Amino acid sequence: MAVPALAQDLPAMGESTSPWKVDVFYENDTRFRGKDNTGNRVGLSKFRNTLQVEADKNLSDGWAFHGILRGTYDGVYQLNQDEYGKSAGGAVNLENSGGQMVGIPFLRSPTSVPYGQAPVNNASIKLLGGPLAGNAFGFNSTVPGTVANPSTGQGAVPLPYSPNQGLRLLFDRWGTNPNGVQVAVPVRPCDKDSRGCADFGGYGDLKQSELEAPEFNSRLDFIREAYVKKLFNLDDGKQVFVKVGKQQVVWGRTDLFRVLDVINPMDYSRGNIYDEMQDIRIPMWILQAEYRMGASDSFQDRNVSVVWNFDQFRPNNLGQCGQPNVIIDAGCTFRAFKTLWDYGGTVGNFANLALPPPTPGLTSGAGNGAFLATDFGPHQIGIRNVDLPDWKFNNTQLGLKWEGVTANGFSFSVNGLTYRSQMPSLHMINTGVTNMFTGAIQNTTDLIAFDLVYPRVNLLGGSADFQIPDANLAVRLEAAYTSGEEFTNTARRDGYSRNHVFRSVIGLDRPTIIPWINEAEATLISGQLFYQHIFDHEEYAGAYGQYGMVDWKDNVTGTLLMRASLMNARLNPQVIFARDFKSHAFAMAPSVSYRYSDNLQFSIGANYKFRSSQERWHYDDQRAANPFAPFTQYPGQGASPGSAGLSGLVPLGGFRAGPIGAAWKEDEIQFTMKYKF
Repeated sequence: MAVPALAQDLPAMGESTSPWKVDVFYENDTRFRGKDNTGNRVGLSKFRNTLQVEADKNLSDGWAFHGILRGTYDGVYQLNQDEYGKSAGGAVNLENSGGQMVGIPFLRSPTSVPYGQAPVNNASIKLLGGPLAGNAFGFNSTVPGTVANPSTGQGAVPLPYSPNQGLRLLFDRWGTNPNGVQVAVPVRPCDKDSRGCADFGGYGDLKQSELEAPEFNSRLDFIREAYVKKLFNLDDGKQVFVKVGKQQVVWGRTDLFRVLDVINPMDYSRGNIYDEMQDIRIPMWILQAEYRMGASDSFQDRNVSVVWNFDQFRPNNLGQCGQPNVIIDAGCTFRAFKTLWDYGGTVGNFANLALPPPTPGLTSGAGNGAFLATDFGPHQIGIRNVDLPDWKFNNTQLGLKWEGVTANGFSFSVNGLTYRSQMPSLHMINTGVTNMFTGAIQNTTDLIAFDLVYPRVNLLGGSADFQIPDANLAVRLEAAYTSGEEFTNTARRDGYSRNHVFRSVIGLDRPTIIPWINEAEATLISGQLFYQHIFDHEEYAGAYGQYGMVDWKDNVTGTLLMRASLMNARLNPQVIFARDFKSHAFAMAPSVSYRYSDNLQFSIGANYKFRSSQERWHYDDQRAANPFAPFTQYPGQGASPGSAGLSGLVPLGGFRAGPIGAAWKEDEIQFTMKYKF
């Protein structure tokens, strides 16, 4: 590409005749994964090709324009179709661990059953005299057809068709869940398999072409930045700086994890938490205005700024199930439970048929229960609706920041922000089981049916950085206190609680001469400790385990970066370590980059994850919530609905494992080449 010719062809944009400054970059990022938890060798997990154009121009009257256009094409969906494309997934069997029983002949069944062929369904519950007697048929979503309407005895109602193909078991890549709940999830692109596809906020309903080229969408994500800026000089020597357009606003001073840096949502589908933040922030249409007051008797510099994010709300992109990167497997959990709501389906090891008084022969599982695969009909369990806030003024986001630099070089800020949570909350709808023929509510229950919402959050925090010259040390500090955040809470009838949260981070950076690495150039050593505390945390001991809030009350995550500089900074080996202390998960990412010339750079690296005990990630799965008392009541459990704490990996294990633990068995090697034209 002839960059000077490209610059000459760009429009003038105003009366200024200053030339365009244009840089064009190409990058190829290729990655491979080894065996996952199923024993399958994944192979190619990324073949991403990126073209990025950065353009600057001085306009008339002191205004300046800056723009970045980025387009990517990831060939992994064509080159590895069995893992991520149109042939991904297959037929699945789900555990039926209490299947071989005596005393109930019609429930004798294998210890695993194909999807759609569970021994417990509406018909068997009717035989037990349960509350689903209005649906007097055995629902099987894998068999297409219609069923006569039992309310009128006439006509027919079409059955949702959800075949046993294109499926995987939720969390099967990284977890095992013996005797725990199992859920199947479709993993093909949404134009190949539409089951469970819904707009969760810019992801979740994407076709293969949209997964391959994610920037080319209705939100115009190929425009990474497009803003104008100007500095206004006031008569008293003070200044006002204005920047408006599509942009990233960076409040934080940390890497990998965020405390204050929450104005822009993040695209974790690009590379989980391991890509550079500047590459995975989702730019928004924002107005920034900064009043620069300059020096005073106590300060070298002072300013106050206002940030108004007037763009339509957008949450973090957590990844669509079937993509290589689905952080904490949240996108797969959403798709699995949306499929259950829309189509019905099989849940492994769900029903416990220990009817009070205890029935002879039910001897397997906790509490003398027998955990049987269960077929649910549509609109009984799962995710019903996604409540994405429409654009209106009170759904925009407003931030205020005061910054100062003291006479001795201590830099700090005080930050306030009101915004929509970029992480979703699941609200249990508690409307009971819906008769698919009549639409009538048959029972008010604690069955796991949800709406997905994004609550309003308020944040107050601050940051600071300073130097300790005698130790050759730079210190970075951040802290934030939020109200309005919501967390999954199985002790509540509505499935969530609203809590205040405190987060903080301390970062230490020190360039150090390590003779055995390089006697002439310093090696950067950078460490960070992130802390999170949830106020009014709820957790209780049930008959069969803990229940309440799945997130840890207190957690600490640590990171350590070591980056050396060799050959006059042309060769840069580095290694990153990250440790989640509560989930007992650990990651290590070594890499080496080589700058061949000013225009060409190569790097090779790897990413490895480790864990201790997976049982640490198990949590209350609400099988023991007794939704149909007394028919689903466990021995020793009260007659009222409410969880007894029976635990497993699905569906909440991803929250316990965190982004490091849930990426276990996603070890990768990668090769990157970047060229500047």
